[in-house]
Amino acid sequence: MIRQYYSVNEKYRKDTGQLNITPRFLFGSGPANAYPRVLQAIGSRQIANRDPQFVDLIKDIQSLLRYAWQTDNAFTLPISGTGRNAMEAVAANLIEPNDRILVGVNGFFGNYICEAARRYGAKVFKLKGEIGAAFSLSAIEAQLKRVRPKVFFLIHGQSASGTCQPMEGIGELCHRYDTLLVLDTVTSLGAVPVFLDHWKVDAAFTTGHRCLSCPPGISAFTFSERALRVIRNRKSRIANSTTDFSGLIRRKVSSRHYLYTLPINLVYGLREALQILAEQGLEVTWKRHRETAEALWEGLAEMGLRCPVHPDIRLPNLTAVDIPDTVDADRIRPYLLKEFNIEISSGLGDWQGRVWRLGLMGINSRRANVVLLLSALKNALAVHRRAFFSETAG
Repeated sequence: MIRQYYSVNEKYRKDTGQLNITPRFLFGSGPANAYPRVLQAIGSRQIANRDPQFVDLIKDIQSLLRYAWQTDNAFTLPISGTGRNAMEAVAANLIEPNDRILVGVNGFFGNYICEAARRYGAKVFKLKGEIGAAFSLSAIEAQLKRVRPKVFFLIHGQSASGTCQPMEGIGELCHRYDTLLVLDTVTSLGAVPVFLDHWKVDAAFTTGHRCLSCPPGISAFTFSERALRVIRNRKSRIANSTTDFSGLIRRKVSSRHYLYTLPINLVYGLREALQILAEQGLEVTWKRHRETAEALWEGLAEMGLRCPVHPDIRLPNLTAVDIPDTVDADRIRPYLLKEFNIEISSGLGDWQGRVWRLGLMGINSRRANVVLLLSALKNALAVHRRAFFSETAG
């Protein structure tokens, strides 16, 4: 038995070597490529999660997140995992059994929030909207008035469609109906204006691997004082032990006593990504994403490709593009990956097979990448239009 295992190990020793991944241009819905500075930071020496240096590092991240989100929330923290983990942390802390929860669903990811809320015993109501469209204030108020929810979950940047939800007035409505407003900024933070305090948002979450250009595995969330009061006054225990932050909230401790060990090196990466955002400045970063997007949209229009989302509510970092009837959609993405090392995303939900999703996020939001992406897409369409017509003619 020992010799058998030894021979297997010998095989791997002979046939494989150091990991060598082909570099890709990540021009899909996420993750985006990481900043070189971020990757360099991730390779820094490890320290323990209770090291004084790490405590100071968390404090830096808290301050930088407050800047990125434009909030003064004291309870603002990174958390291990993707944006879905951060969403779970927010849901677990705010939701108790039989709470009435309203979720804006105008794309694929709203259903994730609904499922999480149900698992915590909530009575879930949906504010249904069309994919590729935003919710109106009147539609939101009608549902708030009818449901009287404890919490309203809303996605700011809908990555299923590349739609950005206008936020003015929504926070005021939620306060009027005694509802907490929770905002998903996973796809929007770092690309478009986000003003949590001005918008009267009570909780928000995001991830590092989209417009912050950090590798996947680290995310963040924040609670307002209004949300913290709700958590302090809970009548039931928080169901998810790994995201139970009630003890930290009661002790008013937010950086020294974590529930578990964070992914230390990814925390380094998040700190560096947020530092880059601060150095560039929010307004400069928003402007860069917008100018890059407009160049992409102009190029797509010149190629005869249609973007189904109205420009007024279109995310500048993620663009949905209608797939032409004259090509086999399943061939384009593998072709781009093989010939150009370019990754783009397919549609989700109702738009599965109908659109491609093109992402130019964070470090990828540059004019040079617009030229590269448009040229590669033009070549792919030309090749596969020829193949399509020859096959249909045959």
